[in-house]
Parts: sequence; C-alpha cells; structure tokens
Amino acid sequence: MIPTEKQGKVVKEITDAFLEHHGLGGNKVMTPNATAQLHIQPKRETFSGGEPVSGAWVEIKVPSFGLASRDVQKGFFAEATEIIHRHSDGKLPKKNIWTNAIHTVDGTWNMDGVAMTNEELGTEIAKG
Repeated sequence: MIPTEKQGKVVKEITDAFLEHHGLGGNKVMTPNATAQLHIQPKRETFSGGEPVSGAWVEIKVPSFGLASRDVQKGFFAEATEIIHRHSDGKLPKKNIWTNAIHTVDGTWNMDGVAMTNEELGTEIAKG
C-alpha cells in the first residue's frame, strides 16, 4: 500500500496540511504539539462491509476547537485523502480511505504537561 520508506513523509504532509487548514502553518507552539501515529494493518485485519479490504484510515485527535469549520473539515480531509492516494502510487482507491475526528473535552488538551482550555491554548498558540 504505502512503502515503509514513504510513511514518515505521508505523516509529515498530513500534519502540515492540518496546520495549514487551521492557519497555523509554521506556528512554533502548535507545530510540535500536532502529533500523529501511523498504523499499517494487513488486509486480513481490516474490513469494509464485513469483507477484507486494503484501506487507510485517518483519525485526527484535536482540541474541541479543531476542525470546527465545515470548510476546514472538507479541505483538510480531501487533502489528507489525496496525500495517501498519491503515496500509494494510486493503488489505494480514494473510496478505501476513510476519515474521522475525535474532539477532546475543553480543558483536557495536554500541552507541555498542562491540561489547557481552548482559551489557554489560544493564548499559547498566539505566541507562535
């Protein structure tokens, strides 16, 4: 699907896209706090409609203000889908790339060991 040597590049591009769609590209506070995990599962462990499938899942965990705008949602997830599709050399169809977001409760986003509210995060992000 996506060769091992490309996986870091895929995560970097998706992270950059997330930051850009939120107007935070290059932000020195938020950039190191935009974290990611990449899990490549074999076809025998992934299913669609109860049948084995080669696929990719993008799950974003964000503070409660993240991905709040419909335009940001549509733009970011379209770009993330394109990044994965491109890095699979077109072998992974876009219809087999699924996305979702998990929002934290306001006040639970941990940054530098401190659980922060949206207001506190905004103050920190404004410094970057």
